[in-house]
Amino acid sequence: MYAFEYQRPASVADAKAAMNGDARFLAGGQSLIQAMKLRLSSSERLVDLGGIADLKSIKVDGGNVVIGAMVTHAAVGASADVQRLIPALAELAGGIGDPMVRNMGTLGGSIANADPAACYPAAVVGLGATVHTNQRAIAADSFFTGLYETALQPGELITAVSFPAVAKAAYVKYKQPASRFALVGVFVSQGAAGVRVAVTGAKGSVFRATQIEQALGASFTPEAAKAVKMPTTDINADMHGSAEYRAAMISVMASRAVAAVLAR
Repeated sequence: MYAFEYQRPASVADAKAAMNGDARFLAGGQSLIQAMKLRLSSSERLVDLGGIADLKSIKVDGGNVVIGAMVTHAAVGASADVQRLIPALAELAGGIGDPMVRNMGTLGGSIANADPAACYPAAVVGLGATVHTNQRAIAADSFFTGLYETALQPGELITAVSFPAVAKAAYVKYKQPASRFALVGVFVSQGAAGVRVAVTGAKGSVFRATQIEQALGASFTPEAAKAVKMPTTDINADMHGSAEYRAAMISVMASRAVAAVLAR
């Protein structure tokens, strides 16, 4: 690991002020620190957000659950408010990684990293959430822009994510057994805005499966989701599965997610 300066501010304003030169925000560190240990990433300064209490709350605001950027996966999974209003989100958080990852990793860190196989991006897009930063609010459909890329500008800090409570939702993933990352993960929701189907693990970035959304809009059944033949355009192919296999698994995981919704 290369040498770096370490700062731990106590407020968002102080964190922003520390972001000059070659500096990066540090959230849970589950991805960044590993990359730095392998010398795949380096920064002159890490600005640790762990001391900012304002980023660690979970609250209900009208029909939304607002989760601070530094709330851990374990805390999301254990939250009574999340379990009551968006149980699918609590279940998703409880299935990320292992206990150490869940107790250290954070919501904000995960979506800022934008790993193509991470679970949280599927929930953000699948629920039509809003990402709040110290500068603006970003709609889910505009936040993830590519492989490890987001709409965040240099020095822009995620402060919270607002998730709308929906009538029905479920997340199902076909996971890599060692890492528990999604080889294919599908988040399905049905609410006031209609049906949303978000897919992670299958492309370079999370995306909406509009073909399955249309099928479920006409018939919200597992059979309708499974009958959709997803195109292989831009679908990942690697040692874990071909593009054709992953495309087929999108429909299978979507059908299982719908079945889980209907079984609640």
